Amino acid sequence: MSRGSGAQGRKGSKWTRFSCEPLRLCAFAPLIAMLTFACSETPATTPVQTTQTHAQTQTQTQAPTQSGPRVIFPDKFVVHVEIAANDELRAQGLMYRDQLRPGTGMLFFFAEDGEYPFWMKNTHIPLDMIWIDSNKKIVHIAHDVPPCKVEDCPNYPPHAIARYVLEVAGGVANQHGLKTGDALQFLGTENVVAE
Repeated sequence: MSRGSGAQGRKGSKWTRFSCEPLRLCAFAPLIAMLTFACSETPATTPVQTTQTHAQTQTQTQAPTQSGPRVIFPDKFVVHVEIAANDELRAQGLMYRDQLRPGTGMLFFFAEDGEYPFWMKNTHIPLDMIWIDSNKKIVHIAHDVPPCKVEDCPNYPPHAIARYVLEVAGGVANQHGLKTGDALQFLGTENVVAE
């Protein structure tokens, strides 16, 4: 076989040997095939990046998905959550984020019931903090907690015993009418172990 690629058929058949060398296309054939395949696929939905402030909250209810950790509000609104179940993740929380996509948040797990104050140090967006007991009922809500831009940030204690804390964009709790005593549903969190 000569330099370059080609196909070779049986002698005397309609298949004959050909060469790509004159056109120099064969070297690019795998790349062309991959690009053709990639471009013909339907692209996945790209999430909309939206910055929420205390004045801007999500107005659409999202349908629950079948996977991933999520919290369901009494009005069936679904919050897809990141999990913070160890000291390092709980300390980082939602720090340094300039936005929080609609319908998302962070769910903090603690190994035991307790009174867990939170703060907003290095948090760039206003948040609602929702303390939840071991029965998954809301015990306290701090609404529209502002970002902290100074070194000595205030604590926000719940003055209640909780096992979990849910952080969502500021205004979400009011938008969905959340109040103390409301029961929330956790899905996709069955295997989370708090450290």
